Amino acid sequence: MTEDITALHARMEAAAAALDFEEARRLRDRINLIRGGASGSDAAAADPSGLTRQQPGAMGLGTSRQRVEPPAGWTPPPRPDLMTKGRKKRR
Repeated sequence: MTEDITALHARMEAAAAALDFEEARRLRDRINLIRGGASGSDAAAADPSGLTRQQPGAMGLGTSRQRVEPPAGWTPPPRPDLMTKGRKKRR
């Protein structure tokens, strides 16, 4: 596996030097799949064109979360009365 990665890395560097960036990208994605645990044949057969990298501007806290919308017709519960909270009723 290590020889496979080093050979792919050398091919990627050669493609980048020849300004064939699409081939270099494809080899880079294949190396990442192999490092992630895929076999060499699975990585060669995979189509990583649908994979997208996270954009640098969207890496803050909570930016990948969608805004939560309450269900239709939902109303918030009434706020507790602080004057009677924790007190027992007199008998």
